[in-house]
Amino acid sequence: MYEGVSFIPITWTDMFYLAPEISLVAAFILLVVLDLLLPRRVTRLTIGWLTLVGLLVSLALVIWRMWDMNQGGVSAEAIGLLGNSYRIDDFGSLLKIVFLSGTVLIVLLALGSVRDDEAITDRAEYFYLLLPAVAGAMIMTSSANLVTLYIGLELLSLASYVLVGLKRKSFVSAEAAFKYVVIGGISSALVLFGMSYIYGVTGSVDLVVIRDALPAALTNFKALVYVGFFFMLAGFGIKIAAAPFHAWAPDVYQGAPTPVSAFLAVIAKGAALAVVFRILYATVFFSVNGQDAEVPKNIFYGLLVLGAIAMLVGTTAALRQRNVKRMLALSGVANAGYMLVPIGISITVVHSNNFSEFIYYLIAYLFMTIGAFAVVTVVCRASGHEELKGFSGMYYRAPWTAAAMVVFILSLAGLPISGGFFGKLFILLGAASAKAYWIVAIIVISSVISYYFYFGLTRQMFMRSGSDDSAISVSAPTAIVIWVCAAATLALGIFPGPLMGWIDAVFSVKEDLMLIIK
Repeated sequence: MYEGVSFIPITWTDMFYLAPEISLVAAFILLVVLDLLLPRRVTRLTIGWLTLVGLLVSLALVIWRMWDMNQGGVSAEAIGLLGNSYRIDDFGSLLKIVFLSGTVLIVLLALGSVRDDEAITDRAEYFYLLLPAVAGAMIMTSSANLVTLYIGLELLSLASYVLVGLKRKSFVSAEAAFKYVVIGGISSALVLFGMSYIYGVTGSVDLVVIRDALPAALTNFKALVYVGFFFMLAGFGIKIAAAPFHAWAPDVYQGAPTPVSAFLAVIAKGAALAVVFRILYATVFFSVNGQDAEVPKNIFYGLLVLGAIAMLVGTTAALRQRNVKRMLALSGVANAGYMLVPIGISITVVHSNNFSEFIYYLIAYLFMTIGAFAVVTVVCRASGHEELKGFSGMYYRAPWTAAAMVVFILSLAGLPISGGFFGKLFILLGAASAKAYWIVAIIVISSVISYYFYFGLTRQMFMRSGSDDSAISVSAPTAIVIWVCAAATLALGIFPGPLMGWIDAVFSVKEDLMLIIK
């Protein structure tokens, strides 16, 4: 039951607003049926291209709906659906555009690499299982209710478990899938346990009601409120792969198919970060003041501590890695720390654009990470392994691909001119404006440490000679992914202003974070 209402019928208007999510579900069902009916030879890549079409349709629907709600470039009022358990607002729409765009690139990457991976036997599932996974991420970003949020989380998680284990002929993939299922189950249990405490002390699973009930709950149950929120943060910390909850990431990224590793690194991580953003700003930040004002300060400070640990552990652990996918996994741990900083800094008189900083870096991280994984697929196919030495002499075998990888390395390291540079700069300036100088110092230190292992790749490509001098071939879909990501990374580094200005124009703290329903 939902707050005393036993049944809330869905209307055609609701269906219209839910069209992006419904289109993904419809495409998934259609592709499952086609996989059963069509001959195996026909379905392999046909399903992949149809998956791409389904994602593009959903992306077009999100963009059209957002444009329709933001006529004239001003922030639109949020719309509540399904008893206000689901929100249509600019916060969710911006993130859905990011997630769908990233999944489009990942499907293209899979189309370019699936022929060469003999360990993947169920190649149709390789594509259409991405549809429910990204639908789960979209549900998470728009949820205004803990139950709806948990449904989206489980939809994303269950699809991801299967995707990680699709290399059935690989023992490493089977081990990775087992670890991911176990750790994912622990994560879901922690999140659910934390939610149960919040429900117990507030009597609701609705974020609006929780916000209104928190002041009274803190009077009698302050310790339980802390327990509830910190258990949820621990559960989502596992999903984000933020240290010290990151131990699963290198093994899972190494064992999973490379496009699936990219999906976990960008989409799954981004969805969990978005949920942390939504929950904290919808509840504790706007509800608690007076003598209990230290509660949000402590929770947000805990996020900063988690981000600091992730940055330092991720960069130092990557120093001794020689497997490129494991290195990128640990790089993702550090980047999770960077993206936790604008959330943890929160909103102050001198720092009110933390969402812009967060989503700008998420977009930059999407392009540089997916691009880097695309180059890894090319090199691994040519060398037959995933070790760092596979990049030896790459400049002489594939000079343009090596140049694109340099762009991604510059962005990951946070050096000009790249999207990663301005992403880190905006986060660093935001932290400095909030006078969180200790986190500024950690951002700088972790970035400097990361130069060593990032430029280890550059050293291999330009200063080492490989045992094979033959040219490295790149499939057309993979080349498209590499150059779209490289161009976007450079564009974000040269012209950061237009994107930041547009985000600030359409996003409203009042409408998109305070959960005001139209």
